[in-house]
Amino acid sequence: MSKRRIGRSDIHVQPFCFGGNVFGWTADEAMSHRLLDAFVDAGFDFIDTADVYSIWAPGHSGGESESTIGRWLKKSGKRDRVVIATKVGMQMAPDKTGLKAAYIARAVEDSLRRLQTDHIDLYQSHRDDQDTPIAETLAAYESLIKAGKVRTIGASNYTAARLREALDVSAKNNLPRYECMQPEYNLVERKIFEGELQDLCVREQIGVIPFFSLAAGFLTGKYRSEADLSKSVRGPRMAGKYLKTNGLKVLDAMDRVAASHKATCAQVALAWLMARKGLTAPIASATSPAQLAELLGAVKLSLSATEIAELDETSG
Repeated sequence: MSKRRIGRSDIHVQPFCFGGNVFGWTADEAMSHRLLDAFVDAGFDFIDTADVYSIWAPGHSGGESESTIGRWLKKSGKRDRVVIATKVGMQMAPDKTGLKAAYIARAVEDSLRRLQTDHIDLYQSHRDDQDTPIAETLAAYESLIKAGKVRTIGASNYTAARLREALDVSAKNNLPRYECMQPEYNLVERKIFEGELQDLCVREQIGVIPFFSLAAGFLTGKYRSEADLSKSVRGPRMAGKYLKTNGLKVLDAMDRVAASHKATCAQVALAWLMARKGLTAPIASATSPAQLAELLGAVKLSLSATEIAELDETSG
């Protein structure tokens, strides 16, 4: 495996990022720790989470994923073998939301405590906060970088226009710039990223780590009818929409490509992303060792230009 650089930062990672949204939720603590050990022992190093994970689950208040990772870091002693990415900005409570400097200063301490580490490698604005001046947010991050609490910064769910504005503010005020963008991007959801946002990221050398790389599980091929949607908690809420578009045609094309490589649909979906211009590492989650091993196998799958073109045409 060849590592990829996150933007213009000094951080290099393997081309697959383990999504931590499942830790402490659909993967309990014991399983989460088992998966994290297997992930690192297989030679991978990039883990993405957020302070808000998994506030949506009954009985949860946010921070469950970070806390689960933190206890693993302490128990395993593998902090120096991983790149930890987390996020700030989504609402944790009425007084815990957004990207104002005072809140970022509070939130980072909470994340560091939960993660049981003295620094966060990649700290990301989880979503745009148009009520806070960009310069205020970036200055807050600058303070954290100078204090050694954060190595580099990124953004998630930003439009091309707002990312461009943030880059301009960084340059004008000599502030840290977003070195990474986390958009929704996969074979059945391409419009959000492709075009202006992708062009900007490539031109400005901004790393890209897309979320929903497997379209909430749809691109694994397990949802092929309405009856299949009950197979997981995310099925009815998220994956079902792809059945109403060109999702089945995309799965048919993926089946053909997968068969020619003796691979799986999930591996094809991730390999397609890994081959996209400007991509650093797709994010995907796993809740069992077998599932994780399948996903990691994508880094060994090299799609031909013809296969990529077929997938592009079917999904475009």
